[in-house]
Amino acid sequence: MKKALKYIISLSIAAVLLWFSFRDVEWAGFVEGVKACRWEFILLSMAAGAFAFWLRGLRWRQLLLPIDPQTTRLTTFNAVNIGNVSNFVFPRIGEFVRCGVITRRTTATYDKVLGTVVLERSWELLVMLLMLAVVIIGGFERFGTFFLDEIWAPMSQKFNMWWVMAIALAAVSIAVYLIWKFRDRNAFCAKVSGVIKGVLQGFSSCLRMERKWLFFAYTALIWMTYWLMAACTMWSAPFLGHLDIVDALFLSLVGGLGFAVPVPGGIGAFHFVIGLTLSTLYDVPMETGIVYATVSHTSQAITQILFGLGSYAYESIKK
Repeated sequence: MKKALKYIISLSIAAVLLWFSFRDVEWAGFVEGVKACRWEFILLSMAAGAFAFWLRGLRWRQLLLPIDPQTTRLTTFNAVNIGNVSNFVFPRIGEFVRCGVITRRTTATYDKVLGTVVLERSWELLVMLLMLAVVIIGGFERFGTFFLDEIWAPMSQKFNMWWVMAIALAAVSIAVYLIWKFRDRNAFCAKVSGVIKGVLQGFSSCLRMERKWLFFAYTALIWMTYWLMAACTMWSAPFLGHLDIVDALFLSLVGGLGFAVPVPGGIGAFHFVIGLTLSTLYDVPMETGIVYATVSHTSQAITQILFGLGSYAYESIKK
């Protein structure tokens, strides 16, 4: 019942964001915009997306090798793909599903594998925020006003962000203290304590990782593919011919923030954020920006679904 309620809420958020994104769209102009796209660039973007899945599997494998040296590249690649397609069913569930794929194929325990996922996703978020900060600061006249007016100001009006951060930190600190204090007297606290211990052990695998430079090299290559995906989709759209590769990087980073919203596959949130960015920052009509967002999201969703289903079929028949 609780899972069903979460799913309904998640779908409702996606539906609301989709409505906000498409409410003023003239469908005749939208269809014409889609027809005007150059599909050879869309296919190149999809190929870059598939390559990013492989690179993510290789990077994750670097964290898993200290836990189980027998972890194969194909296993991590399939796990990433299955996790991606699972996110269309329920947001964020893919991170747990891919852990299950790894524990099924290796001797690693679930909690340790989950620790590596926490580390990988935390690292990905940190890199994205750092790159976003560099782009905004480096081109403040170009991007800074958008960030302040469209993102920070609305959040600050609704919430006192410093109080929110302080309360969240205090709540986490109290919860950790209670779990540690009652870990030997309460079954729930003992279970949570064991999971946290396993997560920390998986997190510490980074310190025991051989050839650490590979982890950072894979990260750089992954973000280059993300950048290429955004650039190819941008090049496919004649109505965005005035944008350059720096704009493509900014759209890629802003799109990443859209995927952070807890809705299945970023549906709605990605469209809304990208449409808002293009209309506010570049004076692109909202319906035109939605064309770019729809083509970008749909092409990558198709790539994720195809590779996810393919990996699931392979893992299902593999002995």
